[in-house]
Amino acid sequence: MQNNKEPSVLIIEDNEQNMYMLTYLLKNSNYNVLNAYNGVDGLNLAHENHPEIILIDIQLPDMDGYEICAKLRHNGLPKNTTIIAVTSYAMGGDKEKAIEAGADGYIEKPINPDTFVKQMESIHDLKNQN
Repeated sequence: MQNNKEPSVLIIEDNEQNMYMLTYLLKNSNYNVLNAYNGVDGLNLAHENHPEIILIDIQLPDMDGYEICAKLRHNGLPKNTTIIAVTSYAMGGDKEKAIEAGADGYIEKPINPDTFVKQMESIHDLKNQN
């Protein structure tokens, strides 16, 4: 991901502490970070800014992350946009459900601050090799 401008990441997350942690980690790794606290704002920001990576919490107040994934995938985002579900809602079948809805990867909460950015980048790199 070495290009001239900072890659942008949109975080769609309703929990303030999680948002703060993710934003902090990403900014420290030279990402331009956009924040949305609900699905509607997240969809709008995605379409206005076309971030390279979108991190989506599954449990949101207005619509769930699966619905957001599906809407993002079918509403004209660039095909190389990486969508990653980041959730503590880690029941059997959730990863598959997220992938079916259009996510490229899945990271469980609580996230590990030491490895999170690398996990996210490896999902992004894997998607863009194809």
